[in-house]
Amino acid sequence: MRGIILLFIPLLLNGCLGMPENVFPVKDFELNKYLGKWYEIARLDHSFERGLSNVSAEYSLRDDGGVKVINKGFDTVDSVWSQAEGRAYFMENENTGYLKVSFFRPFYGSYVVFELDKENYQYAFVSGNTTSYLWLLSRTPQVGKEIMDRFIEKSRKLGFDTGSLIFVDQTKNKNKLE
Repeated sequence: MRGIILLFIPLLLNGCLGMPENVFPVKDFELNKYLGKWYEIARLDHSFERGLSNVSAEYSLRDDGGVKVINKGFDTVDSVWSQAEGRAYFMENENTGYLKVSFFRPFYGSYVVFELDKENYQYAFVSGNTTSYLWLLSRTPQVGKEIMDRFIEKSRKLGFDTGSLIFVDQTKNKNKLE
Protein backbone atom coordinates (compact mmCIF):
# COMPACT_ATOMS: atom_id res chain seq x y z
CA MET A 1 0.00 0.00 0.00
CA ARG A 2 2.83 2.38 0.89
CA GLY A 3 4.38 1.84 -2.55
CA ILE A 4 1.11 2.70 -4.27
CA ILE A 5 0.82 5.93 -2.27
CA LEU A 6 4.41 6.85 -3.15
CA LEU A 7 3.63 6.31 -6.85
CA PHE A 8 0.72 8.77 -6.68
CA ILE A 9 2.57 11.59 -4.90
CA PRO A 10 4.34 12.84 -8.08
CA LEU A 11 1.01 12.71 -9.93
CA LEU A 12 -0.65 14.81 -7.24
CA LEU A 13 2.19 17.33 -7.14
CA ASN A 14 2.37 17.67 -10.92
CA GLY A 15 -1.29 17.03 -11.78
CA CYS A 16 -1.92 20.68 -12.68
CA LEU A 17 0.93 21.06 -15.15
CA GLY A 18 -0.74 20.27 -18.45
CA MET A 19 -2.57 22.61 -20.78
CA PRO A 20 -5.99 22.64 -22.42
CA GLU A 21 -6.43 20.77 -25.69
CA ASN A 22 -5.52 22.96 -28.70
CA VAL A 23 -3.83 25.58 -26.48
CA PHE A 24 -0.14 25.91 -27.33
CA PRO A 25 2.46 28.15 -25.70
CA VAL A 26 4.07 30.88 -27.76
CA LYS A 27 7.55 30.24 -29.12
CA ASP A 28 10.35 32.83 -29.27
CA PHE A 29 9.31 33.96 -25.78
CA GLU A 30 11.70 36.52 -24.25
CA LEU A 31 11.56 36.52 -20.47
CA ASN A 32 13.43 39.81 -20.09
CA LYS A 33 10.74 41.55 -22.15
CA TYR A 34 8.00 39.84 -20.09
CA LEU A 35 9.38 40.92 -16.72
CA GLY A 36 7.79 43.88 -14.96
CA LYS A 37 4.25 44.85 -14.13
CA TRP A 38 1.11 43.50 -15.82
CA TYR A 39 -2.52 44.42 -15.13
CA GLU A 40 -5.23 41.79 -15.12
CA ILE A 41 -7.89 42.93 -17.57
CA ALA A 42 -10.15 39.86 -17.65
CA ARG A 43 -10.27 36.42 -16.02
CA LEU A 44 -12.43 33.45 -15.35
CA ASP A 45 -13.55 33.19 -11.74
CA HIS A 46 -11.60 31.01 -9.33
CA SER A 47 -11.32 30.86 -5.57
CA PHE A 48 -7.89 32.42 -5.13
CA GLU A 49 -8.86 35.72 -6.78
CA ARG A 50 -12.55 35.84 -5.90
CA GLY A 51 -13.63 39.30 -4.80
CA LEU A 52 -10.42 41.01 -5.94
CA SER A 53 -10.31 44.11 -8.11
CA ASN A 54 -7.33 46.14 -9.32
CA VAL A 55 -5.31 42.95 -9.78
CA SER A 56 -1.74 43.17 -11.02
CA ALA A 57 1.25 40.86 -11.30
CA GLU A 58 4.89 41.85 -11.03
CA TYR A 59 7.51 39.49 -12.48
CA SER A 60 11.23 39.67 -11.67
CA LEU A 61 14.21 37.33 -11.82
CA ARG A 62 15.04 35.07 -8.90
CA ASP A 63 18.59 34.17 -7.88
CA ASP A 64 17.93 30.50 -8.70
CA GLY A 65 17.07 31.29 -12.34
CA GLY A 66 13.32 31.24 -11.80
CA VAL A 67 10.82 34.07 -11.81
CA LYS A 68 9.55 35.84 -8.70
CA VAL A 69 5.81 36.53 -8.95
CA ILE A 70 4.03 39.12 -6.82
CA ASN A 71 0.26 39.14 -7.35
CA LYS A 72 -1.62 42.02 -5.77
CA GLY A 73 -5.31 42.87 -5.68
CA PHE A 74 -7.82 44.92 -3.73
CA ASP A 75 -10.18 42.82 -1.60
CA THR A 76 -13.54 44.51 -2.17
CA VAL A 77 -15.17 42.81 0.85
CA ASP A 78 -12.55 43.76 3.47
CA SER A 79 -11.39 46.96 1.68
CA VAL A 80 -7.72 45.98 1.96
CA TRP A 81 -4.93 45.17 -0.47
CA SER A 82 -4.07 41.48 -0.68
CA GLN A 83 -0.72 40.16 -1.92
CA ALA A 84 0.70 36.73 -2.70
CA GLU A 85 4.27 35.82 -3.62
CA GLY A 86 5.06 32.89 -5.84
CA ARG A 87 7.76 31.42 -8.01
CA ALA A 88 7.74 30.21 -11.57
CA TYR A 89 10.05 28.04 -13.66
CA PHE A 90 10.11 27.15 -17.34
CA MET A 91 8.60 23.77 -18.20
CA GLU A 92 10.31 23.25 -21.56
CA ASN A 93 12.87 25.94 -22.33
CA GLU A 94 13.30 29.68 -21.90
CA ASN A 95 12.04 30.37 -25.43
CA THR A 96 8.64 28.79 -24.81
CA GLY A 97 5.90 30.61 -22.87
CA TYR A 98 5.12 27.57 -20.71
CA LEU A 99 5.94 27.83 -17.01
CA LYS A 100 4.93 26.19 -13.79
CA VAL A 101 4.02 28.56 -10.97
CA SER A 102 3.56 27.97 -7.26
CA PHE A 103 2.12 30.11 -4.51
CA PHE A 104 1.70 27.10 -2.22
CA ARG A 105 4.75 24.88 -2.46
CA PRO A 106 5.14 22.08 -3.34
CA PHE A 107 2.06 22.44 -5.56
CA TYR A 108 2.53 23.94 -9.03
CA GLY A 109 0.08 24.97 -11.70
CA SER A 110 0.51 25.67 -15.39
CA TYR A 111 1.07 29.18 -16.72
CA VAL A 112 0.68 29.01 -20.50
CA VAL A 113 1.17 32.18 -22.54
CA PHE A 114 -0.77 31.26 -25.68
CA GLU A 115 -0.78 34.66 -27.35
CA LEU A 116 1.53 37.60 -26.88
CA ASP A 117 2.29 40.95 -28.44
CA LYS A 118 5.77 39.75 -29.40
CA GLU A 119 6.88 43.13 -30.72
CA ASN A 120 6.24 45.29 -27.65
CA TYR A 121 5.01 42.81 -25.01
CA GLN A 122 1.94 44.95 -24.28
CA TYR A 123 -0.64 42.17 -23.85
CA ALA A 124 -0.70 38.43 -23.12
CA PHE A 125 -3.36 35.71 -23.18
CA VAL A 126 -2.66 33.16 -20.43
CA SER A 127 -4.26 29.88 -19.44
CA GLY A 128 -3.78 27.33 -16.71
CA ASN A 129 -3.92 23.57 -17.08
CA THR A 130 -7.63 23.50 -18.03
CA THR A 131 -10.16 25.80 -19.69
CA SER A 132 -11.24 26.86 -16.18
CA TYR A 133 -8.24 29.20 -15.94
CA LEU A 134 -7.90 32.16 -18.29
CA TRP A 135 -6.44 35.66 -18.05
CA LEU A 136 -5.94 38.68 -20.27
CA LEU A 137 -2.94 40.69 -19.05
CA SER A 138 -1.82 44.10 -20.22
CA ARG A 139 0.93 46.58 -19.46
CA THR A 140 -1.79 49.19 -19.00
CA PRO A 141 -4.97 49.09 -16.86
CA GLN A 142 -7.14 49.07 -20.00
CA VAL A 143 -6.93 47.56 -23.48
CA GLY A 144 -8.47 48.62 -26.75
CA LYS A 145 -11.56 47.01 -28.23
CA GLU A 146 -9.49 45.20 -30.89
CA ILE A 147 -7.40 43.33 -28.29
CA MET A 148 -10.43 42.55 -26.12
CA ASP A 149 -12.40 41.22 -29.10
CA ARG A 150 -9.41 39.13 -30.22
CA PHE A 151 -9.00 37.70 -26.69
CA ILE A 152 -12.68 36.77 -26.38
CA GLU A 153 -12.94 35.27 -29.87
CA LYS A 154 -9.72 33.25 -29.69
CA SER A 155 -10.49 32.02 -26.16
CA ARG A 156 -14.04 31.04 -27.13
CA LYS A 157 -12.75 29.04 -30.12
CA LEU A 158 -10.32 27.23 -27.80
CA GLY A 159 -13.16 26.13 -25.50
CA PHE A 160 -13.02 28.71 -22.70
CA ASP A 161 -16.36 29.90 -21.27
CA THR A 162 -15.99 33.52 -22.35
CA GLY A 163 -19.58 34.25 -21.29
CA SER A 164 -18.35 33.91 -17.69
CA LEU A 165 -15.43 36.33 -17.99
CA ILE A 166 -14.89 38.83 -15.20
CA PHE A 167 -13.71 42.21 -16.46
CA VAL A 168 -11.45 43.46 -13.70
CA ASP A 169 -12.04 46.91 -12.25
CA GLN A 170 -8.70 48.71 -12.50
CA THR A 171 -9.90 52.10 -11.19
CA LYS A 172 -7.43 52.23 -8.28
CA ASN A 173 -4.50 51.27 -10.54
CA LYS A 174 -5.58 53.72 -13.24
CA ASN A 175 -5.70 56.52 -10.68
CA LYS A 176 -2.15 55.67 -9.56
CA LEU A 177 -0.92 56.31 -13.10
CA GLU A 178 -2.56 59.73 -13.43
